[in-house]
Amino acid sequence: MELQTARGVRDIPPEEMILKNKVVNTLKEIFELYGFAPLETPVIERYETLAAKFGAGASSDVLKETFILTDQGKRKLGLRFELTTSLARYVAMNPNLKLPFKRYEMGPVFRDGPIKLGRVRQFWQCDVDTIGTKSMLADAEIIAVLQTVFNKLKLKVVVKVNNRKLLNGILEEAKIKNKEEAIIVIDKLNKIGNDGVTEELKEKGVTAKQIELFFSLVKENITLNELKSKVTNEEGKEGINELEELFNYLKNMGVDSVVFDISLARGLTYYTGTVFEVFAKKGKITSSLAGGGRWDDMVGNFMGGNREVPAVGVAFGLVPIMEVLKEKENVEQKTPAKIYVIPINTVKESLGVVQELRKNGISTNFSLGKKGVSKNLQYANSLGIPYTIILGEEELKKKKVVLRNMKSGQEQLLTVKQIVKKIKSE
Repeated sequence: MELQTARGVRDIPPEEMILKNKVVNTLKEIFELYGFAPLETPVIERYETLAAKFGAGASSDVLKETFILTDQGKRKLGLRFELTTSLARYVAMNPNLKLPFKRYEMGPVFRDGPIKLGRVRQFWQCDVDTIGTKSMLADAEIIAVLQTVFNKLKLKVVVKVNNRKLLNGILEEAKIKNKEEAIIVIDKLNKIGNDGVTEELKEKGVTAKQIELFFSLVKENITLNELKSKVTNEEGKEGINELEELFNYLKNMGVDSVVFDISLARGLTYYTGTVFEVFAKKGKITSSLAGGGRWDDMVGNFMGGNREVPAVGVAFGLVPIMEVLKEKENVEQKTPAKIYVIPINTVKESLGVVQELRKNGISTNFSLGKKGVSKNLQYANSLGIPYTIILGEEELKKKKVVLRNMKSGQEQLLTVKQIVKKIKSE
């Protein structure tokens, strides 16, 4: 049998998992810094939940990419394709939650879609959402989280921002009736260009005149001031007002990585207001690193009874973020260990040194076999461990050990306490 992984998924080796954990820990730290609480929801959902017309929508590409399965009771299930629908279902099932409810969640999601660099079929999303307020302050806080995260990861990004109400208003001006289908097509603008979008809109019955009017407003570098005089319907004007309020809050919060982009649509049909996506300024990865927006209808629709429970949030894509970081950083470390201890006829004493380092919070590995010093150094080097400690009988007499820097080859005779101080100061 030829061993293979399923198409579109892969094993993640230790050197990449170390990087992934770094990103996940950074996200958790920032989410909690902003006061968001953790939540966990199931990977498997009832298919009817995933396919709800007020969720992704039957015409959405993402629903076509859903992995569908059946349990032994013949119930139709699906693997979640994002975390938002599960969050909406959770809030709807827990109507006594105190609002606003600020939560974050991290976990795997699945999409049976096309594969390319930065896009796979099983991937992690890391979401942060605020449920229960219409205030643009919530949208501004989510975007501030975005900038804080990418600043902490030392990645230069641009956050593109638009508003679905404004897009709907433009579609109204162009007299394009099926707005949901049109927005799904418009979301492909960066991938297939104006010509591709034109062809797909024509296939959906949109006339050449309507398309021309649409592109007279959806064009590069158009400003909100310009759109003010051209968009006359109430929904479009409301979208412009929300964007102006949002940009004012962001300015006061010192968030300077945002730009207005009238072509940004976001393909999922549940978005109702602000939408945003994050892109790396440099590198081979063209996929968005994070994306989200305002989704004011889904929770209330799950609850029934014409309730409205406003919500806004963003999902971080771990795979593309890691790809950008791998381009930027040389990923060599294959273990979290900072020190590798090599005993020379001092196993018993070396175990004491190992445990002393671990008690001080320093990740430490220990030679488990009977390899000589040379082979142990090769082993430590192959795992990217930055330091080794060599403890022989001579060092034991001096109550010190040899600390070797594996990159420079420099060696120092130090006490364990001196080593702890040195490693912790780095």
